[in-house]
Amino acid sequence: MKLAKNELKPLLKVIYEKLLNDFQSNEGFELIVSHFGEFSQDLVNSLCEGTEYSMLQNGAKRSLTKRMFSVLIEGLQNLRLHGEKEITGRQIGHLLITEKETDYLVCIGNVFRNSNQRKLIDLLDSLNTMSNDQIKDHYMEVLSNGIMSDKGGAGLGLITIKLKSQVDLAYHFEPLNDQLSYFSIYISLKA
Repeated sequence: MKLAKNELKPLLKVIYEKLLNDFQSNEGFELIVSHFGEFSQDLVNSLCEGTEYSMLQNGAKRSLTKRMFSVLIEGLQNLRLHGEKEITGRQIGHLLITEKETDYLVCIGNVFRNSNQRKLIDLLDSLNTMSNDQIKDHYMEVLSNGIMSDKGGAGLGLITIKLKSQVDLAYHFEPLNDQLSYFSIYISLKA
């Protein structure tokens, strides 16, 4: 479903500003990346590479930096591929990253169709109950037998994010109207 030009952007901006405020008030954490708006492939590449460079310059372990890079690539590609678009083809979403010593919190969000919400909740809840070995097995099973969605996904991006984060994935849906919600996923990365 394509949205009328700028139909929801003011509402999405309010949601983003609330998230940004919550992230900025997270005691001891420093906001290191914040973007609200469109995500072109060039911007995704730049954000991933810039975050990787910044982490390495600040002394983050290479293994943590690689995990962050994978999470960002998968999360931002999911945003680009599965987020709903306006009639103009623009897609609105957000990325927030905070840092506290060796801990990082990432939040990625986009407009999401309510009709797909149950399937996404079931996948995320299922992943949160699995051990890392079970997730690896599930990844291989989906890779071999996965059924693609109408937008080309089989959940591999979220499975990869869960593997790389090694903790439960938190998420939230903010209702926008009877057809759409704003989906946010929270990913914690620790050294």
